[in-house]
Amino acid sequence: MKKITKVIVDRNLCIGAGTCVTTAGEVFKLDEENKAVVVNIKGADISDLLIAAQSCPTAAISLYDEDGNPIFPSVK
Repeated sequence: MKKITKVIVDRNLCIGAGTCVTTAGEVFKLDEENKAVVVNIKGADISDLLIAAQSCPTAAISLYDEDGNPIFPSVK
């Protein structure tokens, strides 16, 4: 698997459920609006980032590799 170099949280989709913070708390925090923000992309390994993105109930988290290709959600 390629390295994850970009993590995007769609603030319009985020409902502040916090599953990303629970799974990868070194990467994600909830801000003053109770929306997830990325604070340290290098704070978790690839598997934790994938679990965080997959566990988001609104699919607000997108992961990209070093070439800009989507890792999650994957494009088929």
